[in-house]
Amino acid sequence: MTTTGPDLSAVRRPIAQANGLPNAHYTDDTLFTEEGTALLARQWAGLAVAAEVPEPGDARPITFLGIPLLLLRDRAGLVRVFQNVCRHRGMILIPEPRRVEGAIRCPYHSWCYGTDGRLVSTPHVGGPGQNSHAGIDKSTLALLEVRSHIWRDVVWINISGDAPPFEQVHGDLMTRWAGFDQPLYHGGADSMFTLKVQANWKLAVENYCESYHLPWVHPGLNSYSRLEDHYHIEAPGRFSGQGTRVYRQLSDEKDRRFPDFAGLSDDWNTAAEYVSVYPNVLMGVHRDHAFAIVLQPAACERTVEQAHLYYATPETDATLRVQNTALWKAVFEEDIFVVEGMQAGRHAPGFDGGRFSPVMDGPTHLFHDWVASRIEAHRSTAKAAQ
Repeated sequence: MTTTGPDLSAVRRPIAQANGLPNAHYTDDTLFTEEGTALLARQWAGLAVAAEVPEPGDARPITFLGIPLLLLRDRAGLVRVFQNVCRHRGMILIPEPRRVEGAIRCPYHSWCYGTDGRLVSTPHVGGPGQNSHAGIDKSTLALLEVRSHIWRDVVWINISGDAPPFEQVHGDLMTRWAGFDQPLYHGGADSMFTLKVQANWKLAVENYCESYHLPWVHPGLNSYSRLEDHYHIEAPGRFSGQGTRVYRQLSDEKDRRFPDFAGLSDDWNTAAEYVSVYPNVLMGVHRDHAFAIVLQPAACERTVEQAHLYYATPETDATLRVQNTALWKAVFEEDIFVVEGMQAGRHAPGFDGGRFSPVMDGPTHLFHDWVASRIEAHRSTAKAAQ
């Protein structure tokens, strides 16, 4: 589908002259659909985390961009993503999260699939008592698999199937955080939370990119990790965010802390980094824990944020984990009113997308520029194919 939307040339100017994305890119359902293709389906987008299907046979249905998908850990322990529909009549296979004990059985006509997606059984397909037919080649009717990749436990998917390899797209971030390339242990049920935000998903990315808002929106955090302690992280076309040179480890009354990740350089003793990985994953790394937030664009003006916290060892103090989760949830809840406030502001007809501080808004401007570039490339490709 090709859409003719607002002119994006002003978005792509140098930051001192640029405007932000036009209002319609936050309020128009047609543009929301186009962005679903250009920004999410054609890129490596975050779907979920592998920890959500911890054991072989665990399956979780997820609707992404209106597509019914199935996150599944197969019998060999590999996390895979399939379209959650039977190849016979398109029936939804698994409507609720569950453990697949045997085969995945379609509730309509009982066609059955292995956890690797193979079609293994077609009862009565050739008539009563006849479970095969020459016209039904099971080898060509496996579940439709979605291209996927796991990095830092995030399950990234490329729905179009034609994005460059994940390592090529995000190799520089993988190199930047190479010291953290070691096992991650999800904290479990007490180390996740969900936030529902009445705003377009891009606004959550834009807000996370920058530290400019810290003194006013996060006064508690800013009391020790001040605005002047932060620095920009800028990788045009791939990711952007912020880092701090002042990270304070959480401790309890007995001065117990989470174990550090092994072998980190001394640079990480007091540093932490927070990056928006385009298009829709927010990540943070610290010496003793990490997190990933996957943004689900539920509708043009509605986003679901799924947050997950990770540690360096499988055994961590439960009380500390709960406290850490509560702290981070409080921080991200503080952002909701500004993200929803910006969404409301996008309904003001005279607003021109806004301007950027040339000094403070570099990471956010890079995201706007990336969005505009991907939309322009998508439209150019669609036009050439006509």
